[in-house]
Amino acid sequence: MFGIGMPELLLILALALIVLGPKKLPELARALGKGMAEFRRATDELKDEFRQLENEPPESPTQAPQKDDSLITKQADASAASPAAANQPRE
Repeated sequence: MFGIGMPELLLILALALIVLGPKKLPELARALGKGMAEFRRATDELKDEFRQLENEPPESPTQAPQKDDSLITKQADASAASPAAANQPRE
């Protein structure tokens, strides 16, 4: 558990009892337990969402819109047809 052994855990609890006192320690433990339970619930929900996404079949890819190359083709045809148009500067 987080690399903390039993002696270290007992030392931390003894210090908390001395610093906080016997009345505040149960309140702190209760709040800590509720916080850990809420954190566990949130991570479990997140794991479930990832599992659902993993098990869903992939959607069929939609076709990309076709590029309209007609303007480019017309300009290329026009410049090939008239050599004078090829020498004019483009805008």
